[in-house]
Amino acid sequence: MVVPSAPNPHAIAVLCLTALALVLFSREKIPLESSSLFVLAALAVGFEVFPYQDVHGGIFNPVNFFIGFGNEALIAVCALMIAGQGLIRTGALDPIGRWLARFWKISPLLSLLLTLITGAFISAFINNVPVVVLLLPVLISVSLKTGQSATPILMPMGFSTLLGGTSTTIGTSTNLLVVAVAAEMGLKKFGMFDFVVPAVIAGSVGIVYLWLIAPRLLPKRDIAMSDSSARIFTAHLAIREESPVNGKPLSEAIALAQGRMKVVALERGEGNAIMLLPDLTLLPGDHLVIDDTPENLKEFESILQGTLYPAGEEEVPIDDNHPLLDDDQQITEIAIFPGSKLASRTLNNFRFVDRYGLVPLALHRSGKRFQRVRDTIGDIRLRVGDILLVQGPRENITDLKNSTDVLVLDSTSDLPYSKKAPLAMGIMLAIILAAAFGLLPIAISATCGILLMILTGCLGWRDATRAVSAQVILIVVASLALGSAMLSTGGAEYLGQVFVRLFGQASPTIVISGLMILMAVFTNIISNNATAVIGTPIAISIAHQLGQPPEPFVLAVLFGANLSFSTPMAYKTNLIVMNAGEYSFADFLKVGTPLVLLMWIILSFLLPLQFL
Repeated sequence: MVVPSAPNPHAIAVLCLTALALVLFSREKIPLESSSLFVLAALAVGFEVFPYQDVHGGIFNPVNFFIGFGNEALIAVCALMIAGQGLIRTGALDPIGRWLARFWKISPLLSLLLTLITGAFISAFINNVPVVVLLLPVLISVSLKTGQSATPILMPMGFSTLLGGTSTTIGTSTNLLVVAVAAEMGLKKFGMFDFVVPAVIAGSVGIVYLWLIAPRLLPKRDIAMSDSSARIFTAHLAIREESPVNGKPLSEAIALAQGRMKVVALERGEGNAIMLLPDLTLLPGDHLVIDDTPENLKEFESILQGTLYPAGEEEVPIDDNHPLLDDDQQITEIAIFPGSKLASRTLNNFRFVDRYGLVPLALHRSGKRFQRVRDTIGDIRLRVGDILLVQGPRENITDLKNSTDVLVLDSTSDLPYSKKAPLAMGIMLAIILAAAFGLLPIAISATCGILLMILTGCLGWRDATRAVSAQVILIVVASLALGSAMLSTGGAEYLGQVFVRLFGQASPTIVISGLMILMAVFTNIISNNATAVIGTPIAISIAHQLGQPPEPFVLAVLFGANLSFSTPMAYKTNLIVMNAGEYSFADFLKVGTPLVLLMWIILSFLLPLQFL
């Protein structure tokens, strides 16, 4: 049995920094960008102040830690994210969504299976964010039309796209990174379909689980759109002679309502709008135009001793016989997805109400039920995955869908579909085929595809820049730097020795299985990309020490890092699905953990069978 040799001081420092990085990456309150930049800075400064001399007598150059910014895999990841944004922007995948929606009317059970298979297949070649963005509105629309809960089907759909992504080298950013790091360490580069057989076999079993078992484990909840208790109405509050604010400034009327009254306009005579100023004096006959719930509107009427009239019907006052009507009003949910203009901004800063004519009713975040915080919601900085409940005229909601600034979750009107959609889809197919047939590396074919999308008008530069995530870039570069440091200092070899010693005389199959489940645990706690990049050199070191081919060990890292099912923070689409379905953390554990174990058991058998 090999006894691990003591690591050198630089290796110890790198291993300690790696442990600290894993802790930082798992902290929700610390931005991943900040943690990644700290790791990069710590490595660069540490190796500059304390130079490291390798076994050949050369001095390690700390600037090499920044080479990751030009890494082929990172370029491919970013390019494919931008190309995926082109599909969203043009609505290229929407015909598939409409086709699936028609099948739900025939057989919901078989349609769910078809949806899972379709999502998995597309995700094998395209980043799964556009696929989830495509399928979420379809499934929520189906739930609204049938009166059935959407929660039993949204999470299985999200997980099916993750299963499909493991099938090819370009299916996920994790796959691209593992393949690139392994190639840099001397392994023969994996072809696009080299591990498709175990992925499809295991994925097929996973799809059956998601189809027949997972929906039974999930609670049935009514989605927020079916709740009409907080509908917002527009009404006119007429100022009367006996009103306490007659002859007083507008600011005093708002103060009497404790600052809760939102006056959107003031009319002095029919069609004569007056500019809203705090010191504007109110006169008898003035109409304050107010948006609020019926309960609040009646309260304001009582406080100001005025008379309420429906908007556009200023002849008959509102009473029990003439209630407020909302014939043209519609409530809908919108999701903030990666690349959305609203990500990291507030509604007030974005001027959401003025721009779209929609009133935000509530915000849903991190598994909490909808919180009706209309008075403060405009000042909350939005995150990717947040779900907003908004209300407004049907025409305005259609305009919001066509803008593609956010994802409108219920398909009450046609999805946006532009004339550029076939062209965008054709470019994406060309990207995939060029890489699949070995004509161009995926980094080059995807970059050329982006150029074509921009030149042909499928995508604008603003859309392209929004699609690129600083978080993804920094965590990939930081992880590549940590991997490089572990390789150069011997830290990866030391961890490999420790792993082999812990498993004693166990067979390679057991070691592969143990490595995979370890990666699965890490990927559900920290970033899947960090798990993949750090785990790959360790896997190759383990294989060399056991005298085994490294391919199954590398694939154990790849598949293990893709088993992002047990926690909502494990993958970005998990957060979107979590908030859309109002799932709790426990729901992910209940459905995702059995899926992780199922995939682990099957792949632990298949990988050694094919590659050892």
